[in-house]
Amino acid sequence: MESRYIPAEIEEKWQKTWAEQGLYKTLEDAGKPKFYALSMFPYPSGNLHMGHVRVYTIVDVIARVRRMQGYRVLNPMGWDAFGLPAENAAIERGIPPADWTYQNIAQMRQQLDQLGISFDWEREVTTCAPDYYKWTQWIFLQFFKAGLAYQKEATVNWDPIDQTVLANEQVDSEGRSWRSGAKVERKQLRQWFLKITDYAEQLLNDLDKLSGWPEKVRLMQANWIGKSTGAQVTFKTETGDELLVFTTRPDTLWGATFMVLSPEHPLVEKLTKPKQAKAIKTYQKEAAAKSEIDRTAEGREKTGVWTGSYAINPVNDEKIPIWIADYVLMDYGTGAIMAVPAHDQRDFEFARTFQLPIKVVVQPKDQTLDAATMTEAYPGEGVMVNSGPLDGVPAGKEKGQSVEAAVAWLEKNSKGKGTANYRLRDWLISRQRYWGAPIPIIHCPKCGAVPVPDEDLPVRLPEEVEFSGRGPSPLAKLDSWINVPCPTCGTPAKRETDTMDTFICSSWYFLRYPDARNEQQAFDPKKTNDWMPVDQYVGGIEHAILHLLYSRFFTKVLRDRGLLNFDEPFERLLTQGMVQGKTYKNPRTGKYVLPMNIADLSNPVDPETGERLEVVYEKMSKSKYNGVAPGDVVSKYGADTARMFILFKAPPEKDLEWDEADVEGQFRFLNRVWRLVNEFGGQESGARSQEAGVRSQKSGGGSQKVELSKPEKDLRRAIHTAIKAVTEDLDGDYQFNTAVSELMKLSNALTDAPCKDSPVYAEGIKVLLILLAPFAPHIAEELWHNLGQVGSVHSQSWLKVDPAALVADEITLVIQINGKTRGALQASAQLSQEELEQFARESEIAQKYIEGKVIKKVIVVPGKLVNFVVA
Repeated sequence: MESRYIPAEIEEKWQKTWAEQGLYKTLEDAGKPKFYALSMFPYPSGNLHMGHVRVYTIVDVIARVRRMQGYRVLNPMGWDAFGLPAENAAIERGIPPADWTYQNIAQMRQQLDQLGISFDWEREVTTCAPDYYKWTQWIFLQFFKAGLAYQKEATVNWDPIDQTVLANEQVDSEGRSWRSGAKVERKQLRQWFLKITDYAEQLLNDLDKLSGWPEKVRLMQANWIGKSTGAQVTFKTETGDELLVFTTRPDTLWGATFMVLSPEHPLVEKLTKPKQAKAIKTYQKEAAAKSEIDRTAEGREKTGVWTGSYAINPVNDEKIPIWIADYVLMDYGTGAIMAVPAHDQRDFEFARTFQLPIKVVVQPKDQTLDAATMTEAYPGEGVMVNSGPLDGVPAGKEKGQSVEAAVAWLEKNSKGKGTANYRLRDWLISRQRYWGAPIPIIHCPKCGAVPVPDEDLPVRLPEEVEFSGRGPSPLAKLDSWINVPCPTCGTPAKRETDTMDTFICSSWYFLRYPDARNEQQAFDPKKTNDWMPVDQYVGGIEHAILHLLYSRFFTKVLRDRGLLNFDEPFERLLTQGMVQGKTYKNPRTGKYVLPMNIADLSNPVDPETGERLEVVYEKMSKSKYNGVAPGDVVSKYGADTARMFILFKAPPEKDLEWDEADVEGQFRFLNRVWRLVNEFGGQESGARSQEAGVRSQKSGGGSQKVELSKPEKDLRRAIHTAIKAVTEDLDGDYQFNTAVSELMKLSNALTDAPCKDSPVYAEGIKVLLILLAPFAPHIAEELWHNLGQVGSVHSQSWLKVDPAALVADEITLVIQINGKTRGALQASAQLSQEELEQFARESEIAQKYIEGKVIKKVIVVPGKLVNFVVA
C-alpha cells in the first residue's frame, strides 16, 4: 500500500470508476422512499468559485447519506444558461453567445467532477438548449391560455444613447447605463407580464406550510408580497373621470385636502388644464429621469405641479385640487393617493411646501392639535374629530375602532368597500435582448396576439444575428424571422421580438429533472409528482425572494392546470452563508492592497502611503484580492480536503472565513486517517474487520455473549457514540461542522486505543471509513478497498447504533473539596447516589482532605463528581 497520502493519485481514478459504474445514476425503485436533493443551478460563467464549492458539497453530503440510508436519491445538475453576460461576450469578443455558453458549461462541469460531486449527469438540463426552452415556451402558453400572461404599457429603464430597454441589473447605483454611461430614463413601453397578483393571497398564506424554511426567508417573502388591509374609494373628477384610491386609513378620508397622482398616471394629460400643460410636461420629463430610489427617499424636498383640476371627496363632497408629484409611483397601489397632511408626513411636507390646507381629524388624548401650528404629521391614535359620522370614535385599526367603522360606513353608503392590497406587482418578463427564450406569440393585425401552435414549438433563436450592442434587439432586425403568417387566419403577421426574463427558466427547472429526456412533454406528471416536492433545496440567500417566489407561483399555476398534485415546490430550504476571504484595506482611501505587495502580513502597511491597513473578511472578489480558486486548492490539497474544510469551518447557514491554516489542518487530519487505516493493514485487516462485525454483534445482545475487555468496551462506546452523533448531525439541522468533529474524535480514539489487535478495533476502522465517506468520498473509497472490502463504500448501508455499546460499565468520578478538583476515581456505573458518596468518602483522595475536619455538606452529581464542603 502507498504509505503517503497523494490525493491526485486517487481522486481522478475513483471519479472515472464511479462514472463507468454509473454509481450515482438515479434509481427508479418504487419500493424505496424517495429523496430529492437539489442545489440551485448556476449561471455558466466558466469558473467555479468557493461559493459554488460550498453549496454543491453541502448537497452532495446530504445525497450520499440518504443513499446509504436506503433512499432512492435524485441529485441532478443543470445550467441557468440564458442571460445578458453571454450577449455581452458576443459584443466584446465576437463570440456567438451559444459558443461562449457551451464552452463555459464544459469547463465548469469538469471542475465539478474534480470535486467528486455525485450528480446524476443523465438528468442534466441546459436552459438555452432548444429541447429545454421549447417547454419554457409551452409553459408560457399555459399561462397565456389561463389569462395569466398579458401585455400592457409599463414604465421601464430606457437608455437614450443605445436606444434600448435595460434590466434593473444593467443600471448602476447612480442611475446610469451599464454600457453607454447615459443617465437612464423612465419610459412607457408595451411589455409582457405574468399575473402573479392573482396568487398573492395563496403565496402569502402557504408560507405557513413551509416549516422547513428559515424564518427570515418566510418573513422576506411575506414583506415582499406586502398585504395591507383597508378600503378602496373612488374620487370623481370635474371631467367625469374616476380616480381609484386604496388607503389603509379610510377613517382619515374626512381629512383629505388634496389628491396626488403619479406623473405617469394615464389621466394626467386629460386632467391638465391648458395653462398648466407646459409645467406638467416639464415635470413629467424630470420625474422620468429619476430613479425610484431618488423619488421615494425620505427627507428629500417635495416637488410637484397642480394639474388645474379638482376632485370631489366622496365622504363630504368637498372640492380638492389634483396634483402630480414624483413621490407617488404608478407601479404601487393605483398611482393615485388621497393626501391627508395632518396625519401623513410626506403629505404634510408637501402641503407645507405648496401652502395647501391641513385638516386635523385625529386628536390625541393628551394634547390638542392645531393645523396652523403643527410642525409634523401626527400618525398616532386618539379620537376622531371633524369626521362626520365618525366623530368621537377611538382612532385605530383594532376591532370597534375608527378604521372598522369607516369601512362599514363606506359600504353602507356605497362610497367604497373594504379590501386588501398587495405590494406585490405583476411580473414584467419582457427583455429586449437576444439571448433568452423567445416569447411564442405572433401579432396579427386581425386576430391580435396569437399563440404559436404547440406543434410549431420551439420558436428557435436564429443563430446568424448581428450584435452591435445598440438599438433594438438583434431579433427585431431579422425580417425573415419576424414576418410569418398568422396561425389562425393566414394574414401576414409578425413574431414577438422580446425574449423572456431568465427567471422564467429557473422557475420550473426542478420539475424537468425527474423526466429530463422527455421529448413529448415538459415532464410526465406521474414522474414529477412522484419525486416532488424537493426534499432539500440549498442555495444563496440572495434568491430568497424572487426566484423562490416565482418558483412557488409556477408550481401553483401548473397545479391549477392539472399537471401537478402539490402546492409547494421545496419542502426544506437551506440558505448557505458566503465564503469570505481576508482583505487588506486602507481605511482612509478605501482601496484594497494586493497581499503579495505587503512586506509583513502580521503588521500590514500600505506600501504606497505607509498607512496601517485594516484586515477584514469580505465576500471573495478579484477586485479585493481575496479570491481563492477552487482549482488551486484541489491541486495543492485535493478535493477531499477542500470539501472537509468547507464543511468543518462553520455551520452551513453562517458565513465562512477562508483560512489557509485551517485548510492545512484538514489535510493533516486526512493524512492521519490515511496512516491509521494503512497501518491497520491489508487483507489481514479485512478478515479481522469481518470477524469484528460478528463478534461485536454477539457482544451487543446476541445469544452467544463474548466478554470484551475494558479497553474494548471503551473503544466500542466511542465507535457507537460517533455513529449516533454523526447521524443526528446529518438528520437534524445539517450541522456538518460538528459531524466532522465527531470523526476527529473517533480517529483519536482509534489512535489511542491499546487494543489494536481486537476485532472491536477493526470494527472502528470500518465505521470510520463509512462515516467519512459522504464528506471525503475519494480517500474513503481508496482506504475501503485497501482493507479488501467488496463493493463501493458509498453503497454500504448507513450504520445503526447499538444502544448496549453506549452503556458504560465504569465512570470517571471527580473528587472535589470545597469546589476544587483534587483527583478522580474509576467507579461502577451502577452505583446509586448514596453509594457514590460512600465510595468517594472512603477513597484515599478524599480521606487526605476530610480527615479530622467537619463535613458541612456533600454535593453529588451522579455519574460525574462528588464535592465535599468542609470546615
